[in-house]
Parts: sequence; structure tokens; C-alpha cells
Amino acid sequence: MSEIKFSKEDKGAITIKLQQYFNNELDHDLGQFEAEFLIDFISKEIGAYYYNQGLNDARLVVESKIEAIDEAIYAIEKET
Repeated sequence: MSEIKFSKEDKGAITIKLQQYFNNELDHDLGQFEAEFLIDFISKEIGAYYYNQGLNDARLVVESKIEAIDEAIYAIEKET
């Protein structure tokens, strides 16, 4: 798996959300550098779990669509 990277805009939005969480829930001011460092750590050490779950969710969607297509094909089959 390649390294998880975010666009500058996405990383900025994630940074703000992380800072707000730390401020609101933990009563701790988290600087931008600290937040970005934490995002990089989470991406590297934990990101694969979220990535893999996303792949599993996508796989289930594809499997259900394939089942529906398979059923549609059987429905148009001619009697022999």
C-alpha cells in the first residue's frame, strides 16, 4: 500500500477539526505544527485500518451489484 497523503486543502481542514476537538473535548490548545504532526502519525500508524475498511465496504457494494446483474441475466434466460 502506498503512503496515505492528503491534499493541502484536506490536510488544512483535518488540522482545524483536530484542533477544535482538542480544544472542545480535552481543553487543550493544539498548535498547527502539533496537529499536522499528529495527522501524519495517525495516517502512518492507523490509516491502513481505515483504508482497508473502506476497501471492504466498497467490495460489499460491488458484490451486491454483481449479484443483481447476475439475477437480471438469469431472468432473461430463454427456456431450452
